[in-house]
Amino acid sequence: MKLPRSGRALAAGAVAVATLISGGSMAGAAPAADTAPAALAAPDIPIANVKAHLTQLQSIATANGGNRAHGRPGYQASLNYVKAKLDAAGFTTTVQRFTASGRTGYNLIADWPGGDANQVVMAGSHLDSVSSGPGINDNASGSAAVLETALAVARSGHQPTKHLRFAWWGAEELGLVGSRYYVNSLGSAGRAKINGYLNFDMIGSPNPGYFVYDDDPTIEQTFQEYFAGLGISTEIETEGDGRSDHAPFKNAGVPVGGLFSGADYRKTSAQAAKWGGTAGQPFDRCYHSSCDTTANINDTALNRNSDAVAYAMWELSR
Repeated sequence: MKLPRSGRALAAGAVAVATLISGGSMAGAAPAADTAPAALAAPDIPIANVKAHLTQLQSIATANGGNRAHGRPGYQASLNYVKAKLDAAGFTTTVQRFTASGRTGYNLIADWPGGDANQVVMAGSHLDSVSSGPGINDNASGSAAVLETALAVARSGHQPTKHLRFAWWGAEELGLVGSRYYVNSLGSAGRAKINGYLNFDMIGSPNPGYFVYDDDPTIEQTFQEYFAGLGISTEIETEGDGRSDHAPFKNAGVPVGGLFSGADYRKTSAQAAKWGGTAGQPFDRCYHSSCDTTANINDTALNRNSDAVAYAMWELSR
């Protein structure tokens, strides 16, 4: 998640010529209370698989100066890792190139073949970290959950009515540069085809909360139904409002939603009573720091939120 407007370094020269590189592939989870026919129910997302992606992204950061930031080797290696998984699973992948702060950045888009191309359901997360750390909660957590959901689509052979698309954004930490570039590149006709964009930024915070975006009632209700099935009370997400990659979509009139487990705001006593954890401490004490490593993840929150990603993608694409 990028810094608030008052504290972040704004991207300079964010527009360049888009370069498309084709390749190929993509993938979905549900609560026990789901009563849809078995063929339409989302599968459970294996937490071990999600954590394996985190381990790989941590290793990439460690081997590349301790980060996966825009324009650095660690980001390129992260993108290559995700793309290889999707290509092997049968997605149609596209790499979109842009320029920000004098460095080349990349978005990765993965389309699952089939479904109505005029009705697109899309999930995304930013893949870049800040330069000060490996960015495992912010935002390898969202990136890994979206990746494993895409791979679950492929494993299940899921063929929904609507078209599924997954995305990993570059240069989010410089001011939502990659996602804004993508939204602008679609044009009004392309944006009108997106029924919903779901954003996942920081979903494994070590002192977690369960926050749901309230921007679109249908998407919000879908997530609320999932968490209600687990007996978990959620709150409306406010800390990151406008500070992550859903904002360019929302500003362009696309319905948006998503999940968040908290950044540097402090958990209240009421929230600790509801969700556990430690009152008076940040949801993520390692936010934008070198200690945002694989040790900075709450497995329970990551597991629940990863399953929620898949549940929403299955439900909204019927």
